[in-house]
Amino acid sequence: MRHNKAGYKLKRDVSARRALLRNIVTSVILEERVVTTVPKAKAAKPIVDQIITLAKREDQLHARRQAASYLLTPASVQKLFDKIGPRFAARNGGYTRVVRVGFRKGDGAETAVLELVGSELVRRSADRAKRREEKLKAMQEGREGGEPAES
Repeated sequence: MRHNKAGYKLKRDVSARRALLRNIVTSVILEERVVTTVPKAKAAKPIVDQIITLAKREDQLHARRQAASYLLTPASVQKLFDKIGPRFAARNGGYTRVVRVGFRKGDGAETAVLELVGSELVRRSADRAKRREEKLKAMQEGREGGEPAES
């Protein structure tokens, strides 16, 4: 019986499960969203929240070393403490969300997006700026090509 055995096993042994979760958490910190299966997203969500809580502590050096011992790249630690920690300074928990997005084509596994709260606004505004820039460029090329401007 599994009395007092909390957590997700994810059909892996301890070292493989730890490596998988470290990879997912590092990717979420760097990319601010990751597409994975629902059980993996649910298993990684509390760990991401704990790592972000580390970035909000006052004893920055010890917290930075604790985060560096779990995260895989120095770039992820730097982004965590420089950008993500200050962004969530006024928020008490709930830094991530799991959104189910459908089923994977190959094996039919249910997939989900594990993302930081607020990252969709950053992505939407960047996409909107990119589309606007392309539209302006197309309009300028159209006018330079000798076509009269429509009025």
